[in-house]
Amino acid sequence: MKKILNNPLSMKFGFMLFLFLLLQIPISMISGLISERSHRQEEVTQDIASSSSGEQRIIGPFIMVNYQETSFDNDKKQVKQRRKFLLPDSFNMSANLDSFEKYRGIYRARLYKAQVALKGEFKADDLAGLNDLDINRINLVVGIEDSRGLMRFDEMKLGGSNIEIKPGTGLDQIPQGFHGELNLEHIKTQQALTFDIHFLLQGMGQLKVTPIGNQTRVELSSNWAHPSFIGDFLPISSDVSEDGFQAQWASNNFSTNIAQRIQRCLFSNSACHEIEQRQMGVELIDPVNHYLKSHRAVNYSSLVLLLGFVSFVRVEIFPARPFHPIQYGFIGLALAIFYLLLISMSEHLGFNWAYLLSTLASTSLLAIYVRGILNSVKQATLFGAGLLALYGLLFGLLLAESYALVMGALLCFIILGFTMIIPRNIDWYTRNEVIEENTSNAEA
Repeated sequence: MKKILNNPLSMKFGFMLFLFLLLQIPISMISGLISERSHRQEEVTQDIASSSSGEQRIIGPFIMVNYQETSFDNDKKQVKQRRKFLLPDSFNMSANLDSFEKYRGIYRARLYKAQVALKGEFKADDLAGLNDLDINRINLVVGIEDSRGLMRFDEMKLGGSNIEIKPGTGLDQIPQGFHGELNLEHIKTQQALTFDIHFLLQGMGQLKVTPIGNQTRVELSSNWAHPSFIGDFLPISSDVSEDGFQAQWASNNFSTNIAQRIQRCLFSNSACHEIEQRQMGVELIDPVNHYLKSHRAVNYSSLVLLLGFVSFVRVEIFPARPFHPIQYGFIGLALAIFYLLLISMSEHLGFNWAYLLSTLASTSLLAIYVRGILNSVKQATLFGAGLLALYGLLFGLLLAESYALVMGALLCFIILGFTMIIPRNIDWYTRNEVIEENTSNAEA
């Protein structure tokens, strides 16, 4: 044991371990910087949403009937104001989302303009039940999550005739949206009452739809090729390609129980959270989230530092030329600064280009440094090639999200195998004596 402790190589490995732990300080600081910039990105996104329009949800159309109910109590006439709501028997919604970006400095947020079409019909039997009511006012209502996104109204038809649209819904539970006043002729019909509503809606990130019909069909499409389908219902069919996506949903009142949920919401504010549990829609996500990828790259920093030190030890041992501990410190700092270069350049160039330039900068610096220490182009080239291969494998791990763990485990196993097998015939005590002799000659 005493011989091992007095071995300079053992002391150097101990110092490398200490240096490895010490380098976790700048690595953690860089990781904190990435988190800070990521949070700033979220703040800017919310700021853009607050000044334009946020995530959107469409509820409707449905018919709201305000009527009065008259009764007599001891020959005293009592009049009460009542409300009744009719949901469509069939509801078909289609929208094409044209995505675009808004920038605030170096940060950006993804928005869309959706050309929305709402079509369907109300059952004639449901309308006939209104004929016996003393109706004050009857409206066709469409609720919108953020009415600031209503940019244009196109065709607005009910029963084949145009209707006038006014802002607001007249409901405390769903305050934002629009409505159209109907006349009694609309409900005095023996046929189903059809509706055909077209408008342009701007939103950010998400578009959700409440399946309000007894039978509901929803079709969403976009030129954005990276959708994330959200809500309680997945599409029954979807087609995603580089040119965009197209998806279709279908549901009915038996699967959604939407009629009872809507009624409870409109008559009780506390029950509206139940509607949130019955949504279908899409979110336009950004697949190149450089903050997330930078975080994942930092998670592999310990592996990179360890393999970088192992490669440097190999360069030291085989020529049997000792390196000073300060030189190991410079190597570690050069490996750590890679991540700072990565996050700083990815905000301007994108993650892939930033990774390439950071890799070339870090590898070139270390190869030149090794070339100057050993005065050997061959050793510097081998060291640089190994480092390039390591960064290339790391980039592959960052791209392979589903297989990152198994690929990382196999990579560690393979590298450990090479590290054990290649120097298996080395007599470390003899190698230490050779290094000590070379050190003495160098000092002489």
